Amino acid sequence: MSFHVLVSCTSSRHGFLLLLRCRRSCWLRTLSGSLRESYRLLQLPEDESISPEKAKESYLRLARLYHPDCGAPTADAALFTRVEEAYRSVLAHRSEARRRDVVQDEDEDSSTGVAPQHRHYLSYEGVGSGTPSQRERHYRHFRADRAAEQVLDYRQREHERAAAAEGALMERDMRQRSKSIKITQAVERLVEDLIQESMARGDFRNLSGAGKPLNKFQHNPYADPMTHNLNRILLDNGYQPPWVLTQRDIREAAARIRGELLDGLAGLGEPLGPTERLRWDELCAHAEEELAKLNKKVDSYNLIVPMLQMQMVHFSLAREVRRAEEAAGRRRLEQRQRRKEERKRVNAANVAAKSAKRGLVSWMQSWIK
Repeated sequence: MSFHVLVSCTSSRHGFLLLLRCRRSCWLRTLSGSLRESYRLLQLPEDESISPEKAKESYLRLARLYHPDCGAPTADAALFTRVEEAYRSVLAHRSEARRRDVVQDEDEDSSTGVAPQHRHYLSYEGVGSGTPSQRERHYRHFRADRAAEQVLDYRQREHERAAAAEGALMERDMRQRSKSIKITQAVERLVEDLIQESMARGDFRNLSGAGKPLNKFQHNPYADPMTHNLNRILLDNGYQPPWVLTQRDIREAAARIRGELLDGLAGLGEPLGPTERLRWDELCAHAEEELAKLNKKVDSYNLIVPMLQMQMVHFSLAREVRRAEEAAGRRRLEQRQRRKEERKRVNAANVAAKSAKRGLVSWMQSWIK
């Protein structure tokens, strides 16, 4: 029964398509007289192969001939008006014909794209509905969703496997930690038992300082014992607070900059000439850049230092230059003093050598006589 209905539906659709083709083939016979006149005025053939571009080209060519303002001897306002109306009629007719062609193509696609119902599930795994292109699009979406679900399932399984492995590691660590705790507690119980036995025998009765408090914090009796113990543990393990490390870096950088200024000034000599002055200005500019970086470290240090009295002030180039000049003056004075002492020592040695030489010469002369 369903097969006969399908055959009848298919034959009726083919009949409808045949009727459309017949109407399309004889469209010129149904043209009205005014439309034929429009094609004749535009000098266009009366067939369906005329494009809007050809119609526009013919209209422009005739407009150049018959427009009242063209200045040609063939100018005719009435004829130009008729040509313009004919052009509009042809365009309207062509748009209507194109719309009928589109409707006919859609009907052909819908008639040829429908598959029998019993063939819908022979492709695309039975997914989708509608035309083959629509079913293919639905099937692509279905495959993408299925791939995303498979990826999520795989990630979930990997996370579960990693969690299980991490749980096994944590369980093993807990067993080892509990074992070490048990051993430690056993040793502590053993030591406590030995202490109690010694106390029962009276081994701790004659100790010096019995009954007196322990002086564990003689350096600072107001310090919290817990804080002191924590600080001692940190120091024993090599821990240093960040502000201590920053303070050390600031001191080392300041000492380095001062040493560079002092060495540079001492190497230039006391009366600075033009060349020496230029070198000294370059050295001061470099020191100023280094001091700017050092002052940033000072700002960071002042924010983290625990006590207000330990904060630092910024380093000044003028103060450092003055310090370097004073140190260079003291160094030059020490160098002069050392050179003077060295000259005195050399002169004393020369005098002693000359006196020894004269004594030797006089002895030899007396011996010869």
